[in-house]
Amino acid sequence: VIVAVSPTAIKPALVATNTIPIVMGFGKDPVRDGFIASLAKPGGNITGVVVAPEDVLAGKRLELIKEAVPRAGIIAVLATPEPSSNLQVRETEKVASLLGIKLLTVVLQDSDYEKAFTNMTANKANALFVLASPILNAGRDRIIQLAAKHRLPAIYEWPEHAEVGGMMAYGSSLAELSRRVAWYVERILKGTKPADLPVEQPTRFELVINLQTAKQIGTRIPPNLLARADKVIR
Repeated sequence: VIVAVSPTAIKPALVATNTIPIVMGFGKDPVRDGFIASLAKPGGNITGVVVAPEDVLAGKRLELIKEAVPRAGIIAVLATPEPSSNLQVRETEKVASLLGIKLLTVVLQDSDYEKAFTNMTANKANALFVLASPILNAGRDRIIQLAAKHRLPAIYEWPEHAEVGGMMAYGSSLAELSRRVAWYVERILKGTKPADLPVEQPTRFELVINLQTAKQIGTRIPPNLLARADKVIR
């Protein structure tokens, strides 16, 4: 069994083999990408777990960070050169125009997070939206450290980001989705064909707010937003 995490891994895995079972770990829109025929009947040698397409939650996350920091007139968007990053940027631009927000899109180059954050502070960003990205997920500890250093309230993709120090996050649970990936691997190793296993989508999205981090950087989260949070870390 091959476990392929993210579309950048799924595509070459499919090119490499049409016989070895492939389990998608966090595909985005596999029907659109041509990886499967449908979610209910994937066909071929691939199945697994998908998350919401990049652009679906981007606007919601921007709304949430604006609600958390009402004074924010300039919100930095930490992006990457990945195609999926461009989709999210376009969606946030649509929502930003409705909210009266100016976006400062900062594209990470050569993993130089220091330079990216220097750019944000030099341009007087009031908050930060970290786009959904395997690259940025891998650099989450550094991003969280620098956001705290520069006192930038930030929103992230996975609830687990808030649990390890990010100010807030909105999305499906990374831990739960990982357990589902393991379930697919187990079923296939026991003889089930990938084509007979429907692809799963998350049905629950969590808003997690780390109140400790907010207080450390001097951000007061509005009470009505706290009341809507699925989890508040105090």
